[in-house]
Amino acid sequence: MSLLEINFDGIIGPTHNYAGLSLGNLAATAHAGEVAYPRAAALQGLEKMRAAMALGLPQGFFVPLPRPDDAWLDALAADRTMDAALLAGAWSASAMWAANAATVSPAPDTADGRCHLTVANLVMMPHRAHEWPDTLKQLRLAFADERHFAVHEPVPPCFGDEGAANHMRLTSAHGELGLEIFIYGRPGGAFPARQHLQASRIVARRHGLDPERLLFIEQSPAAIAAGAFHNDVVAVANARVLLAHEEAFADRERAYASIREKLPEVEIVTVPASAVPLAEAVRSYLFNGQLVTLSDGEMALVIPNESWESVPVRRWFDTMLAGNGPIRRLIPVDVRQSMANGGGPACLRLRVVAAPATIDPRFLLDERKADLIERTIARLWPEKLAPEEIGNPKLAREVRRARAALLEVINLNELV
Repeated sequence: MSLLEINFDGIIGPTHNYAGLSLGNLAATAHAGEVAYPRAAALQGLEKMRAAMALGLPQGFFVPLPRPDDAWLDALAADRTMDAALLAGAWSASAMWAANAATVSPAPDTADGRCHLTVANLVMMPHRAHEWPDTLKQLRLAFADERHFAVHEPVPPCFGDEGAANHMRLTSAHGELGLEIFIYGRPGGAFPARQHLQASRIVARRHGLDPERLLFIEQSPAAIAAGAFHNDVVAVANARVLLAHEEAFADRERAYASIREKLPEVEIVTVPASAVPLAEAVRSYLFNGQLVTLSDGEMALVIPNESWESVPVRRWFDTMLAGNGPIRRLIPVDVRQSMANGGGPACLRLRVVAAPATIDPRFLLDERKADLIERTIARLWPEKLAPEEIGNPKLAREVRRARAALLEVINLNELV
């Protein structure tokens, strides 16, 4: 069976809101307290998935986690009338960013020839640290075939692990042996360094990766301080191409030399700070696009409208497209509701290289299923959600019913 790269997007849940819980995520904190629009958010995410299918790309999805999480509040002995941040954490829809669901090593890279997934513990942010049990349940259902997959529990919570958002893979072709690159941060800056080096090392050992096809590279402290709370805000890789900001890595020249030594055919495209300042790269989420290979072999970058509308970003792209660089198409998409919480097109998806026939088909999207999901969202997702509505018992019942209805129409009642 041939291996394909499949993007699994998180369906944006009915409790999507702007509580500003994510320290270091400048977009999330800037929009804290604003009214969110869960229905529009989910429909925008679904439209992005449809756009990927229209390009001929295989598309999967994950369903929203059960929220509000009352069991988590009970475990914390939270006062629901006083602990506003904890209450908002129980309503968080942040699992929509599937790039943080897990780290994925495709079968060609692993010692046992299976695709390995380690669910992220997300311990650096309290509102996300309780996601992994329900995420693990989905992963073990979607990738249940143990002949082809190994799904691991999270790294111990003494080490922060944020999943694929801090992991890149370079390869001549998706189904061939790759070079896996783990990006970590050092603590001590203004914002938390969310990916610990030891977490990345643990994941690499669990997955049985060859040390000769493996790199650990430090993220630039300047990038973290500028709001690049994950590496995928300043760098993205696909096949043999790495697109990165000049200030993405702590020691850029050493990082590039190490990559070229292990993968001589790599094409590294660097965006200089003189063309796109780091602050603008973070604001526009230029690098949080989906870099994909189309059926004709052409490489395209799916970017948020915010990048398309940025003058310095567009100017740099125009120069790149006028040359002979590896990225030949730009595809803007509207994910403004997600972007306002700090999640661009790449945040919304987890890349899995596998044969589609080995995956539970209920998690694979087609037009019929997309129609069912769209109708359910349009009918049951709240139109808007203001901060003062978080904790409302009536709304809690409504969003639980909305999620249950979604699971019913796509036949995933095991996840109720």
